[in-house]
Parts: sequence; C-alpha cells; structure tokens
Amino acid sequence: MYIRKISSENRNQVNDFIISKWFSTDMVVRGELVDMSTLDGFIMYDGENILGLVTYIIKENECEIMSLDSLKENHGIGTTLLNKVIEIAREKKCIKIKVITTNDNINAIRFYQKRGFDMTKLYYNALDISRKLKPSIPLVGNSGIPLKHEIEFEMNL
Repeated sequence: MYIRKISSENRNQVNDFIISKWFSTDMVVRGELVDMSTLDGFIMYDGENILGLVTYIIKENECEIMSLDSLKENHGIGTTLLNKVIEIAREKKCIKIKVITTNDNINAIRFYQKRGFDMTKLYYNALDISRKLKPSIPLVGNSGIPLKHEIEFEMNL
C-alpha cells in the first residue's frame, strides 16, 4: 500500500472513485454545492486499485475535510489518510481542521471522535436545503436512519 497526492495524472481515476461512492462529483455541505473534482487530497493505493481517498479544502487558516472513504474498514486506511491531511494542515499553518458528516453516519461520528475531533455544531434539518441543490440525496441513510442533519466536528491544531 502506498499514498499519492491527487494530481492531473490520477484525477480521472479519483473522479470515478468519487462517483462510485457519492453518485456524482457534486457534494452539498452547509447549503453549498462543492465540485469534488477540483479538490486536493490523497489516495491510498494497493497496486493500481484505490483503497481509500481523502479530499480537503484549505481556506485562510482552516482546513476542511470534504470526504474520507475507505474500502476496507479497520485496516488503518482512514486514519493514515486523515494523518496526511493533519500533516498538510500543520504545514499550511492552519489552526483547526473541520469535517461535517450526516446524522446517520455513525461510523464517521465514532471515527472522528476517537481521533480527537470534538462535535461543535449541529445544522438542524440541513439536508432539506441540500436536497434542493442535489435532489438525489436520499431521505433515509445508513441503518435506516432518516437523513436530516449535518454535524460538524473540529480538531484544534
């Protein structure tokens, strides 16, 4: 296994991976449409196959993780990718890293808290707004949980 930065050489493969996980390269966060095909990030490979991907945006002195996907849970892929983003955020002199997930994503809620992120905000019924921009967002999410809210986590650096 090895890690590479997202680049023009692997962008098409990354976009295909994003579409396979998120159904498009468009993501809606806090009522804003984000084009994931333009984001920076890191890819974990096994040979030529993507095992995991993290994308992020740095604005001023904050880093925001936009996506983190691992095809094999409990193998350290997500943690390794997260640590790469933390490393970059520190290099860029960011004061914190933020990430938003939905209320149904119990695995992400557990993952981020175990790695030092604190829950800082609840965007109540945020998915109602998001569905206006991306109607393909389902009403029901993981484990049959109604998909309604966004939860923001932060890690101070």
